[in-house]
Amino acid sequence: MNRTRNRGCAPALLWLALALGGCGDEPGPSNVEVPGAQKRPDTAVLEAGAVLLQSKPPVEALNAYLDGFHFYSGRMDAQMEAHHYCAILNEEVIQCVIFDGSTKQAKLMGVEYIVSESLFNTLPEAEKALWHSHAHEVKSGQLIAPDIPAVAEHALMKKLVGTYGKTFHTWHTDQHKELPVGVPQLMMGFTADGRANAAMVEERDWRFGVRSAEKRKEREDIAAPAVAAGADAWQTGRAMQLPDPTGMPHAPAPASGAPLRRPRAGASLPRPPSALRWCRCRASRGSRASCRLRAPCGCPPRDCPAPPRGSGRCSPATAAAVAGAPFQMRRA
Repeated sequence: MNRTRNRGCAPALLWLALALGGCGDEPGPSNVEVPGAQKRPDTAVLEAGAVLLQSKPPVEALNAYLDGFHFYSGRMDAQMEAHHYCAILNEEVIQCVIFDGSTKQAKLMGVEYIVSESLFNTLPEAEKALWHSHAHEVKSGQLIAPDIPAVAEHALMKKLVGTYGKTFHTWHTDQHKELPVGVPQLMMGFTADGRANAAMVEERDWRFGVRSAEKRKEREDIAAPAVAAGADAWQTGRAMQLPDPTGMPHAPAPASGAPLRRPRAGASLPRPPSALRWCRCRASRGSRASCRLRAPCGCPPRDCPAPPRGSGRCSPATAAAVAGAPFQMRRA
């Protein structure tokens, strides 16, 4: 019976895989640079040989790219963007690896398992508390599938709106940890407006050339089922989390958020966001950096003051003076 069912679903899954196969080319830099020696030439040779000689079926099955937001269970003030690369196992189970960016240097941040409501309802009650709903992520427009046609993204969101996810992050680069220290942490998804950091969402939208508000309108016809009992347990005071015996803190990232990133050339962009008020410059360890924010039409550039060593942050007052202007980033 399962074999017949899977065979019937194959055309739909094949269409979805083909539709999603070309996505993921939007540059989203990683949050951290890892310590360690640079790759040696012989390592590069070994890598090249592996590319030519080894097959990687599990990796090649990661044909869907989703971008959304998570927060630490029990710590909604600790939020981050998450790049999901997913394999659709069947009509009711999806597995995703999560990175902190979409470049070759992105760090593997965690995993998410996604199941249908019918499978979620078979789970033990204690297990359900580890899972979160996706209805608001879809309906709010905050969950996106970059670079695919709108009709394909809409079809994918209809599949996801009634699903449930179980997510653990193992490398907390949003906390600027250069190595995967501490224990895995349970993550949750947003369930109502006003909870995701507006500047974080706005910056992501600007980088991808999308507007979450427009996607919300486009998805008004997607029916959101009632959230199944047991999911989103943090809303009823049961915020599940793994204690960290190493004593490693999992505090929120600085309020200034992630650094603004230049979108790819030729993208159709909305107005640069108010997120410029918390402009941050990326600096390598031990260096000083400054932001240059260039106003439109050849106006003179304004410089953010060089930040304290290692902070990588510009003066909010200076950045606010040029909010709404295109920006350039360069090392001081």
